[in-house]
Amino acid sequence: MTKAIIFDFDGVIADSEVLSNTVLAEIVTELGVPTTVEDAYRDYMGKRFHEVIAAIETAVGRTLPPAFGEHYQDRTLTRFRLELSPIAGVRDFISKFAELSRCIASSSSPDRLAVCLDVLDMVSLFEGRVFSASNVARGKPHPDIFLHAAAEIGVSPRDCIVIEDSASGVIAGRAAGATVIGLLAAGHIRQGHAATLKDAGAHYIAADYVEVERIVGSLLAG
Repeated sequence: MTKAIIFDFDGVIADSEVLSNTVLAEIVTELGVPTTVEDAYRDYMGKRFHEVIAAIETAVGRTLPPAFGEHYQDRTLTRFRLELSPIAGVRDFISKFAELSRCIASSSSPDRLAVCLDVLDMVSLFEGRVFSASNVARGKPHPDIFLHAAAEIGVSPRDCIVIEDSASGVIAGRAAGATVIGLLAAGHIRQGHAATLKDAGAHYIAADYVEVERIVGSLLAG
């Protein structure tokens, strides 16, 4: 029985991966290692903040100064405040399934999630139901964040639909016991990503929120 929807955030609610990975590519290039946005997708996307910092240090071959993390976050959030937009159709989708419990379970930090939700004017849609992987022992592809989110909203993971755009998120959702929809609607999605999400175990693949609506409707009816 479907009782709740757990949304990933970046690439599922916010079309943020292009912006954040552009900033990462710029920063790593400035540190002396020429990096494209495609490189950033491959090396940094989907990681928790401390994992991104560690990966940058590996790429540049040295320890970064203590203030680097704050500088990186500030620069990313500045770009978000100027350019961030929602994934097309997400607000209408939430409205159409308002009777279902919902929450966010993301690898992003609480501060970043708060800023992005404010920029998107979506704070009220998820008040008190925004969960970050920084608050659990293990990030995706481990199921910890989805198990935590389901417990916090009082729903069994097996009664949850998880909407994800990354292979690690799909694996985590499956491991938690949820039904997983792989979404291909964000600006960073490239050809072949549907196969990647299928191979990771997504139960369904949706090109956009029109297809997600159809899938969720059929699950509720069935």
